[in-house]
Amino acid sequence: MPSPFPGMNPYFEAPDIWEDFHQSLAAEIRDQLTPQLRPKYYAALVPRVTYEEVLIQEKPHDAKPDVGVWHRAPVGESAQAPVAVLPPPPLIETIAEEVPLKLWTVEIRQAGLGTLITSLEILSPVNKRAKHQAYLAHQRKRTALMRAGVNLLEIDLLRTGHRWSLPDKELPDAPYFVFLWRVLSPKRLGIWPLELREPIPLLPVPLREPDADVPLDLTLAIQTIYDRAGYDMRIDYRQPPPKPAFSETDMQWIQEIVATAL
Repeated sequence: MPSPFPGMNPYFEAPDIWEDFHQSLAAEIRDQLTPQLRPKYYAALVPRVTYEEVLIQEKPHDAKPDVGVWHRAPVGESAQAPVAVLPPPPLIETIAEEVPLKLWTVEIRQAGLGTLITSLEILSPVNKRAKHQAYLAHQRKRTALMRAGVNLLEIDLLRTGHRWSLPDKELPDAPYFVFLWRVLSPKRLGIWPLELREPIPLLPVPLREPDADVPLDLTLAIQTIYDRAGYDMRIDYRQPPPKPAFSETDMQWIQEIVATAL
């Protein structure tokens, strides 16, 4: 079953779906580009691990004291069961536990030499959360790629968080974006605002001159993995899409669209 949305599906932004979608999209992009890159280049998935804090709430009756003090009867006295003299703490606070989170990049490299030519970055929520280690790492990586002369295609399919900031203007009002920085045009940044109601246009993936760009059909990639991974069985279209909330007009359109999937 195809996704009911013409381009990006906002239900993919749900925390319980995003990580799986992120990995699936990276793999589909690699598989779509590979036949177009042969025999001079290849595409590879490159994972990197960061950590996300998850709040863990423990109930008092589930808690066990870390240290216990026990009293034993002296020799000769009647044996009694050990008695705990320190009770468990009366309050249990919410704690944060770090869980590993795997992020995926698609790298295009020159066959034989392994030289990195283009990096395709699919942003995750942690990449857009200021002060998170993954956000800071992504900023450093972006700068390092530019200094190293590597093309950068940045795919931002999340409505929340910080985006690529422009020095003298604001980005257009759009839910999603794609940014392209080319080695041959270091002072210019290509920007694709992606509308919810329209298919995502074909995107150019630059290689090394004199080789021409190869096209990336992001809409086809999303539709392919939606059907292959059975997301229609995981998404509850009776519920509103994840926050932030859409405008009243957009919500009305979304309701009309998802009605076809119910």
